[in-house]
Amino acid sequence: MKTLTRITFDPNIMGGKPCIRGMRVTVGAIVGLVASGHSVADILKAYPYLEEADIREALAYAAWRVEEIELPLAL
Repeated sequence: MKTLTRITFDPNIMGGKPCIRGMRVTVGAIVGLVASGHSVADILKAYPYLEEADIREALAYAAWRVEEIELPLAL
């Protein structure tokens, strides 16, 4: 995955969930809105402080994350 410039992780913001640029808007919220049929224009109207690139990176991060494979550590 390319370097994330818009997705941040901070344990003091939304419990450390991936967020958009340190704001209290999670990647999950954005992906959920897109999945339920909202357009980019709808999302930007509801969240005027977001940018289209924020939405694109949230979707790219989510797609990358679901393809990631987690393996248990051998002890």
